[in-house]
Amino acid sequence: MGDGNGSKREKRMCIGMLAHVDAGKTTLSEEILFRTGQIRNRGRVDHGDTALDTDEMERSRGITIFSKQAVFPLQEKTVTLLDTPGHVDFSAEMERTLPVLDYAILLISGPDGVQGHTETLWRLLSRYRIPVFLFVNKMDQPGTDPALLLSHLQKKLDGRCADFTGFLPGEKDGGREENLALCDEELLDLFLSEGSLPDEEIRRAVKERRIFPVYFGSALKGSGVEEFLQGISAWTCPYEEGRETGASFGARVFKITRDSAGNRLTHCRITSGSVRVKTLITGRNREGEEWSEKADQIRIYSGDRYESAETAEAGMVCAFTGLSETFAGEGLGTEPDAELPLLEPVLTYQILPYGDTSISKLLKALKTL
Repeated sequence: MGDGNGSKREKRMCIGMLAHVDAGKTTLSEEILFRTGQIRNRGRVDHGDTALDTDEMERSRGITIFSKQAVFPLQEKTVTLLDTPGHVDFSAEMERTLPVLDYAILLISGPDGVQGHTETLWRLLSRYRIPVFLFVNKMDQPGTDPALLLSHLQKKLDGRCADFTGFLPGEKDGGREENLALCDEELLDLFLSEGSLPDEEIRRAVKERRIFPVYFGSALKGSGVEEFLQGISAWTCPYEEGRETGASFGARVFKITRDSAGNRLTHCRITSGSVRVKTLITGRNREGEEWSEKADQIRIYSGDRYESAETAEAGMVCAFTGLSETFAGEGLGTEPDAELPLLEPVLTYQILPYGDTSISKLLKALKTL
């Protein structure tokens, strides 16, 4: 397994979409995919035709249950978007994606403000040290005031939440830069000595969670979304760790699924080096026993569609077929296993065999789950 990097490396990022249920997360994902040319028509949750909520249960209930992946271009960057469940009962599915993210989008419902689960999400993002962009949604509804909502975010989440509306690199705005400088002592020293803040220092402050950019808009109406995308492109840094020539292969598993044909899929983020199809991959199962298996296919998913790839490189999110021992949170190659999830499901379950159901078949199905 080599580095697989050519003379011109693709700039990649992985961004997660998180929110309290009904904040409009899937609607914003649809709007982003539409504006970046990945879908021809905007789907709607209430119509059951969104690009990412493809499971029958998701469409019938109008909620996201499984984290889904989509890839879209953003100026010179290639972004993998992971849309996660907002319902508290499926929080474990959401938390499993956090260790593979470069940045997160936290969606806030303008009329509702910061809710209980939003604060839980904020604590998780802090635990995993993930930089956050906030999008305050549903600003088309009566009674939503940006200034009041920004003050609410600063009080309930973090005082370093800052309005980035209309703020782009190269634009000098003394008042806005002063507000950003007040968020961080290092930025304040720089502002007082230089009289302005270099764009690169603002990017670094966002990356290091010293500033949290806030945007306002309406995903359903499409307002503010283009500005939000410009801000994400302008104030983020592409993934560069583990991309040096000769770096050993490493990957973090965040989800196990099966496709319609029953093939077991290992969804992971490549953290260093690269891997080719049919390469032997190593890991350790839950009992600590080492295993080695070949990656028969490398798939790059967008919704329920995928493209096959010959190589996966550092920064990419992909799915392997052919691996039977993997589990969510496992580190492959040189990558260590992730910490155990903090959240636990609220739901409790009872499984009763129906009619003359074969117990051996039921056991096999439970093992698959």
